[in-house]
Amino acid sequence: MKYREDRYKNPISALGFGCMRFPKNGLAVDMNETGREIMAAYEAGVNYFDTAYIYPGSEAALGEILARNNIRDKVNIADKLPHYLIKSRGSLDKYFDEHLRRLQTDRIDYYLMHMLNDVSTWDKLCEMGIREWIEEKKKSGQIRYIGFSYHGNTDRFKELVDAYDWDFCQIQYNYMDVSSQAGVEGLRYASSHGLAVIIMEPLRGGKLVTMLPDEARRLFDGNKKGYTPAQWAFRWLWNQPEVTCVLSGMNSMEMLRENVQTASETDVGEFTGEDEAFLQDVVSAINSKVKVGCTGCRYCMPCPHGVDIPGTFAAYNHCFTENKAAGRNDYLMTTAYRKNPTSASQCVKCGACETHCPQHIKIRDMLEEAKGTLETPGYKLFRAGIKVLGLYK
Repeated sequence: MKYREDRYKNPISALGFGCMRFPKNGLAVDMNETGREIMAAYEAGVNYFDTAYIYPGSEAALGEILARNNIRDKVNIADKLPHYLIKSRGSLDKYFDEHLRRLQTDRIDYYLMHMLNDVSTWDKLCEMGIREWIEEKKKSGQIRYIGFSYHGNTDRFKELVDAYDWDFCQIQYNYMDVSSQAGVEGLRYASSHGLAVIIMEPLRGGKLVTMLPDEARRLFDGNKKGYTPAQWAFRWLWNQPEVTCVLSGMNSMEMLRENVQTASETDVGEFTGEDEAFLQDVVSAINSKVKVGCTGCRYCMPCPHGVDIPGTFAAYNHCFTENKAAGRNDYLMTTAYRKNPTSASQCVKCGACETHCPQHIKIRDMLEEAKGTLETPGYKLFRAGIKVLGLYK
C-alpha cells in the first residue's frame, strides 16, 4: 500500500474503505463477510475507514469489527455529522455521543459536516456555536481533524473552503466529473489551501464499470496495457498529487484485491500523454450519449435566480449516459440538499446566461426540458419535506 499525507504529515492510505454499503444478510449487515473484508483491507495497509451517522448499521458494524480485532488505535475513522438535523448546540453533543457509542471509541479521527453544500448553511451552524464546539472537541481530543463533504458546484465549494480553517474535505471526483461538482478546479483550490482531499464516487457508484456504453467498453477491452475500467479510473485519480485518498465501497474480496493492487502500484505523475489521450477517447465515447453539449465552463454563471445551470445539465446528461435514476439522484444531491435550492424550476427565462454561452446552447429551452425529466413528484416532495422539517434552516 502507498500512503499520502494530510496537512499535518499524517500518513493516509491512498485507498480508503467506504463503509456506506456493507454486505447484507437479509436487512442486516453481514458481520462475518464485512469483518473478513475489513480485516483483509487492514492487513493490506488500508488505514482510513469512512462511515456516517445515516448509513444504516455502518457505524455499529465498523466499531464492533475494529474493537473485536483490537485494531481501533491502528486505523483512522472518518465519520459525519448530520448537521441538517441539528437544531441547537445541545443537538451537537447528542449526535456526537451517539457516534462514539456506535463506534465503541472515544474519538473520531476525521470528522466531517455531512453534505455541507453552501456557506449559508455553515453560517447558520456558526450561529448555534459550532465553531466553539469544534474547538472544544479538538482540544479534548475527541475530534482530531475537521472537514466537510460536498455535492455542488465549484464556486460554492470554493466559498466553503474559504469559510473556515478546515483540515480536509471530501468531494465527488472522477474522470467524468472534471468540470462538474467541485471538479478539478475545486480539487486544486482545496489542495492549494492546505486541505487534504478525500475522493468519493471514483467510479460514479460503479457505473464507470457496469454501465459503460458499447463504444467505451470496446476501447477498454482493446487497451494495450490490459487495465480494467476500474483500474483506469483509479490510476487517473492517483496520478494527481492533490488527491490524498480515494474511497471505494469494496463489497467483495475480488474488488478489494484489485483495488489494493492498483493502489500499491500507482504513483503520482505516471500517466503518459498516450494514457491521457486514451482516457479522453473513453470520455468522448461516453459523452456521445449526452443530451446537452455543456462543457461545464461556467461562463453562464452565476444565474441571477440561483439556478445551477452546469449542475442541472450534468445530471440531465447522466440520465442518458447512465440511467434516469442516476441522473435524478445527482440532481437531488446537487440542487436540493441545501438551504437555498438551485433547481431548474427557478429559471425565469431572462436569457442572461445564453449571451455568455460559448457553445451557443439554448439554455432556457434545455432547462425546461431537463426540469421535465429531473423534477419528478418525488423530487418535489423531497424539497417540500426539507422546508417543512426545517432541514438546512
